[in-house]
Amino acid sequence: MGAFVLLLVIVAAAALIAVGMYNALVTLRNRCDNAWSQIDVQLRRRYDLIPNLVETVKGYAKHESGVFERVTQARTAAVNAQGVKAQGEADNVLTGALKSLFAVAEAYPELKANQNFLMLQEELAGTESKVAYARQFYNDTVMKFNMRQQIFPSNIIANMFGFKTREYFQIEDEVAKGPVKVQF
Repeated sequence: MGAFVLLLVIVAAAALIAVGMYNALVTLRNRCDNAWSQIDVQLRRRYDLIPNLVETVKGYAKHESGVFERVTQARTAAVNAQGVKAQGEADNVLTGALKSLFAVAEAYPELKANQNFLMLQEELAGTESKVAYARQFYNDTVMKFNMRQQIFPSNIIANMFGFKTREYFQIEDEVAKGPVKVQF
């Protein structure tokens, strides 16, 4: 009878540990989803600001239509991107296009002094900071989630219940660090 009680206690303890590991994985998965939603909110805000910025610059730099078209196309691609990898790639293209737009703006002193342009530029810069923070938070959460799935013994629970690793939201080094190319 004593051995049966001991076995029952061991089984109950193992079950509680398994439930704890499962709940930790579910919590981290939900945090990943929430963190991605926060990135999405900031990216949508960014996408909403871009048409106003383009229209403001267009008023001063009418002959720069190629730059405006690239920004508009990149914005459309980013809005329609599905999934972390596609969103990251589209975001990289959009960032490059925006760098070109700001480089064009540098050539027009009266545009740089325009209050509407300055306000939009500042708002976009603030949004960029929020996107960067949200990206970092998402990647940190993904790292914790992915690690939990790989560490013994929670990897057994993760495999049993079909948890899948998540992709990081990355930017390409050449977009982040590379020079802005402006063609007139």
